[in-house]
Amino acid sequence: MVNVHSLDPTASPLDYYGWELRRQREAHGLKQGQLGEIIFCTGSLIGQIETTKKVPTRDFSERVDAALGTDGLFSRLIGLVLRSQLPTWFQPYAEMEAKAAYISTYQAQLVHGLLQTEEYARAVLSVDHHSNPDEMVAARMERQRILHRDQPPALWAVLSEAALLLEIGGRGIMRRQLAHLLSFRENPWVNVQVLPFATGQHTGMMGTFTLLRFDDDPDLFYMDGYDQGHMTANPHVIKERSVGYARLQASVLSPEDSAALIARVMEERYGDRLRPEERTVA
Repeated sequence: MVNVHSLDPTASPLDYYGWELRRQREAHGLKQGQLGEIIFCTGSLIGQIETTKKVPTRDFSERVDAALGTDGLFSRLIGLVLRSQLPTWFQPYAEMEAKAAYISTYQAQLVHGLLQTEEYARAVLSVDHHSNPDEMVAARMERQRILHRDQPPALWAVLSEAALLLEIGGRGIMRRQLAHLLSFRENPWVNVQVLPFATGQHTGMMGTFTLLRFDDDPDLFYMDGYDQGHMTANPHVIKERSVGYARLQASVLSPEDSAALIARVMEERYGDRLRPEERTVA
């Protein structure tokens, strides 16, 4: 067990969160079990979070704020904590994504992280993150909060048809994921379009990539790698990839035809053959 007195609050956002939780709890004269009773969890969980053995959730943070009257302190900290759970090489991109005014992305195999359901994300992340899938899923869900801001970014997502057909987590999970994509049809800030196999060769064959545009900063180009990502503001690269993305958009199905294809795949590939236990609504 970590000695709480040895925790360095400057070591990481998670260490600071645990240190501050203990400080605030003791300032209110509460034992771990007593605080747990107030916010409907165990004292053991409080102890695990205070000693960085467990990563807190946003719901936990909001309940602590309400119980201790900390004026949203832990609700503000949780964003930093969850972002720190992302792979180190991915964190700079996540920080810039959260600041972007426009996000244009091409996804060669998977649904974009900002558009994933929790269960789809868990199936994807569990492949390479066996030890901490809960923390990774929570971090990915936290990224999606930018779509619910008062001033959200404009997101333009082009998905290869492969992203609809690659069965992630089972038919039930895929059906609900595709239904989630269709739920964005009425969202003026999110556009989802499909690049059909029939297009043949196209400017996205180099793989998944994203362009970020900002109100006051230079554009950024980001490309995924297996264990690292490449991000650059090089004007030549930005120009080349922006033109490439425009050409890619010229090859995709219209929003209406894309939605029709998603709905057809959802029903024909993941609908009729669902097992009884998979026929649940997310």
